[in-house]
Amino acid sequence: MSLNILPATEVIARLHEFDTVIDARSPGEFDEDHLPHAVNWPTLNNEERRDIGTLYKQVNAFEAKKRGAAIAARNVATHIDRWVIDKPKDWQPLAYCWRGGQRSGALALILSQIGFRVTLVEGGYKAFRAAVVQDIPRLVSGLDWRVISGTTGSGKTRLLQALAEQGAQVVDLEALARHRSSVLGAIPGQAQPTQKRFDTLVWQALRALDRTRPVFIESESKKVGNVAVPTALIEAMRQSPCLNLVLPDAERVALLMEDYSFFVSDVESFCARLQVLTEFKGKVLVQGWQEQVRAGNIAPVVQALLKQHYDPTYLQSMQRNFLRFSDAKIIAPQDHSMGAMTLLAQKIMEEAW
Repeated sequence: MSLNILPATEVIARLHEFDTVIDARSPGEFDEDHLPHAVNWPTLNNEERRDIGTLYKQVNAFEAKKRGAAIAARNVATHIDRWVIDKPKDWQPLAYCWRGGQRSGALALILSQIGFRVTLVEGGYKAFRAAVVQDIPRLVSGLDWRVISGTTGSGKTRLLQALAEQGAQVVDLEALARHRSSVLGAIPGQAQPTQKRFDTLVWQALRALDRTRPVFIESESKKVGNVAVPTALIEAMRQSPCLNLVLPDAERVALLMEDYSFFVSDVESFCARLQVLTEFKGKVLVQGWQEQVRAGNIAPVVQALLKQHYDPTYLQSMQRNFLRFSDAKIIAPQDHSMGAMTLLAQKIMEEAW
């Protein structure tokens, strides 16, 4: 039998050593967040976990443990039959649950008795979460950040994508957050990750970076939709050099009409989102925009949103929070197309901005 227990701080440095990372928690817990590349082998599913918890509270711990053990044994047997039978003897899994106790322990014990070399995360996911939060400032520190700034619709996300395609190091917070970071930035059909999941995704992105090369990132605010950017990262961004991406207004409107095509094709959804701006711009103005949208005059509304809402808010925020924005180098693509962004990305990398 080979069963090892490692502290979470050591596990995050050695994740690459394990053949499979097994999350023994319920699917609901797994969806909230999990270790990188983990697979979910629940010892108790969502309903079973809820029922055992109720039994624990309403009857007693002993009865709950008996019932839980019977369910766990059946589930572990299913996982072994489904996923383990074809594993070679040198397969080395890592297992964890909420606190590294009974759920992952039951699975790990059986696997180790079969003859596999099994490792448990000491303190489970809870300890991993604490280790990630503690590790993010260390990963952020010392990186050469280059902040892509620019008013709404200037193509910051497109430029980041073009830079990545050219081999530059990029951290795309909006992609990780599944949100376009504005009042109208929610993406239909895509739920945002939980804060815990977002933190883990940011941590994964940071740990993959080469510290000898610059890293490009967009000039985000403290929150991207409903999730908060880690404090150490936002502070580093605000102290880093900026590149100010500039596009003419007509090009910005065209870009936004493309990127927010779901609003163009679903005017009622667009009007519903515009309603959120009532507290900032007033009922009369917002109703006027909604009437124009329903009449098919969407481009003028987008133009008005830029000039009356987004631009003033963005520029005030940048001047207040990003210390080096006033010294930002102006960069301008020929137009809003990805081809133009690719040419600009190539120029940025050639000139080592």
